[in-house]
Amino acid sequence: MRAVVITQKRMVTGLCGLLAFAAAVLLAFHGVPALLASFTQRQMPICRVQTQEKKIAVTFDMDSGNKDTACLADILRRYGVKATFFVVGAWAQRYPQSLRALSADGHEIGNHSDTHPHMPRLSGAEMLRQITECNGKIRSVTGNTPVLFRAPYDDYSNLLIDTARAASMQCIQWSVDSLDWKNPAPNEIKKRVLAQAEPGSILLFHNGALNTATALPDILSALQTQGYSMVPVSQLIYHDHFRIDETGTQKRTETDDPDRSG
Repeated sequence: MRAVVITQKRMVTGLCGLLAFAAAVLLAFHGVPALLASFTQRQMPICRVQTQEKKIAVTFDMDSGNKDTACLADILRRYGVKATFFVVGAWAQRYPQSLRALSADGHEIGNHSDTHPHMPRLSGAEMLRQITECNGKIRSVTGNTPVLFRAPYDDYSNLLIDTARAASMQCIQWSVDSLDWKNPAPNEIKKRVLAQAEPGSILLFHNGALNTATALPDILSALQTQGYSMVPVSQLIYHDHFRIDETGTQKRTETDDPDRSG
């Protein structure tokens, strides 16, 4: 019995020590608000926007390969659509000409981390390094510093969201996953996206997926026929007076103009 009691005491002491260490890290890197948030509720990235305007954001994750980039850009140009490309720093470094062309075409460039890790497994300092180094690589090519961040693998924590915000970046995910990375048939991608798209949706596609470039023209055409305008994420989301609910829906906190995004 004594041995069991000693073991339990050691376990409790060890757990308390770990919790104290985690709290100290939060406080050191992000201050009291982040520490309090970590003990209250889970923070969410923006997955969609609550709006009655028929506006949708088309986004692409750029973390491997480059064979479809020019084709995707040509399709978007043909339909007059400006998209948001979330770029990994290593990709930006490897394909600077493609990144420069996307930026020159008027597409928005977002940050998708420097090396595509599971961000919550990193320390606060490592998270910040992933974000700032990716921003630096994108800025060196395009001349612009991203203000939007998307975590790899849809993998978030309160510490990560606080770290991104401390770097003056808004965290953006999606509400409609095309699942193009699973390489379904083009018509299956189209059906899935059109069935889920609604005002305020953020659509997710990937560069290098097998059938994205084939499916994309029909998707863009159908959405435009339905009266949707497709805009970069920064033109869809609210930049002040908003809250993000537990589903990742960004909502206005003012009642006089509930649908104004900027």
